[in-house]
Amino acid sequence: MEISIVFLLGLLFAFIGVIPPGMLNMSAAKISLKEGHIRGFVFSIGVCVTVGVQTYLALIFAKYLNQHPDVVDVLKRVALVLFVLISIYFFLLAKRQISPQKVDASKSKKSRFFQGILMSALNVFPIPYQAYIVTTLLSYQLLSLDNLSIGSYIAGATSGSFVALYIYILFFDKIKNSKITSPKWMNYSIGIITAIVSITTLLNILRTP
Repeated sequence: MEISIVFLLGLLFAFIGVIPPGMLNMSAAKISLKEGHIRGFVFSIGVCVTVGVQTYLALIFAKYLNQHPDVVDVLKRVALVLFVLISIYFFLLAKRQISPQKVDASKSKKSRFFQGILMSALNVFPIPYQAYIVTTLLSYQLLSLDNLSIGSYIAGATSGSFVALYIYILFFDKIKNSKITSPKWMNYSIGIITAIVSITTLLNILRTP
């Protein structure tokens, strides 16, 4: 598999996973708006460091699944249940009124970097998401798991995450008063994404003999 294609696949699917309004991209945008672009970038770099580690863990998990195909069918059904429950949770959460959180402008660049690492670590969704994506790519022979491909995919995933965060940092000032920046819309967006993943997983299970 061409390394550039593997990189682009990692970039594309990470971008898709990060671009909907959520905790990380909204935090990056608000920090940038209140404290300047540089601190927003520092926060985003911290997020991407964790994303790289999470993607690597997801690849290891996907590699194990690829070597044990009998486990894949069971995990697909478990993943289906989990994604359905996550979708229901965020749809219910979207109906609640959530008070907007204030950003502490007194934090340093260094603390923003570690804040990005910590907040991204608390968001464990990328691990099952990337494991599912990688397993699917392997099933269609669009990805291999040699060291070079793994490195390229991780580089693509971190780049895709940073691009998505960068877009929020640049354009948040123009959309800060729109509905898509509200907590309600964020939760609906996450719920819709997990619902789409649930439907895709169900179709994948049904087509498996």
